[in-house]
Amino acid sequence: MKPLLGVAFGQKQYVLTVLSDVEHEVLRSGRLRHLFPWFSTDEGAAAERLAQAVRLSRPEQLELDMTAKFLYDWVIEEVMSFTSRGRTPPSRVDCRVLAFGQVHQAAVVTDDLAMHDLANTFGIEVMHGHELLAKLRTAKMIDNDLVREIYEALERNGDLPQAWRAAKHKAFIKVFGPGVKHPS
Repeated sequence: MKPLLGVAFGQKQYVLTVLSDVEHEVLRSGRLRHLFPWFSTDEGAAAERLAQAVRLSRPEQLELDMTAKFLYDWVIEEVMSFTSRGRTPPSRVDCRVLAFGQVHQAAVVTDDLAMHDLANTFGIEVMHGHELLAKLRTAKMIDNDLVREIYEALERNGDLPQAWRAAKHKAFIKVFGPGVKHPS
């Protein structure tokens, strides 16, 4: 999928980036490094992330900080609404990512349902990873073979979210077919 960072695609001219907050979170976490080994071991990917990093002015950074703090304070106040559904509430980093989306009118891509809940509360554009994958495929940034490879890798790793399973034979019907119909 290289190079994709910093390359505009689709009708809305989306541009993919990995925020430094996310990069630091992955590099600090042994669990995340284990789940995504390519993130820390692929020097080309690291160089691409660095080259396409978002640079914020001091006023933009302050606005991002204030918005992230507001979102995180909201999460703390409403923590029961997140945990009552068996989810983990959005973290500080999650709130920073959503704050970036709000401040810069950017779509945030995540499969974390608690982040979707928080984003929807404040009108922040958010989409699942499979939705991004579909947009990349439609824009011919990736092909059907790569979509299949990504699904197979997620299935192999036991990391295929329910939303991706539901989208497999709907959003990617030309890739996987209509699926098996169960008798009523």
